[in-house]
Amino acid sequence: MADSNLIAGVMYAMIDGNNYQVTGEGKYRVSADKRETMTGQDGPHGYSGTPQPGMMGWKGRDSSQPLITALNGADNVTVMFELANGKTIVGRNMWRTGDPIEVATEDASFDVEFEGLDVSEN
Repeated sequence: MADSNLIAGVMYAMIDGNNYQVTGEGKYRVSADKRETMTGQDGPHGYSGTPQPGMMGWKGRDSSQPLITALNGADNVTVMFELANGKTIVGRNMWRTGDPIEVATEDASFDVEFEGLDVSEN
């Protein structure tokens, strides 16, 4: 039986079913609209909503597999997190964003981030 009081500290990351080592700093943003208040001279009128992509990222460890080259070229992938609190975060049809991945050779760590239109939590 899982510890019902455990809410943070453990995370597993997978891309298209392949496990990736996680050193820490996992983060995600579910797909949602960016909202901005629309204000006129007579007061607030409501808000505008602009669709924003979801995001999933983490600090990983460069082991012998998978290759950083494959991560740099990742496109149309499914990214999944399993979290200590029991949540599963799934991003579909995602692509790697940002500059090409840099690996710190002292501890073999790197940061990677993905964005996509469909990131949800269960």
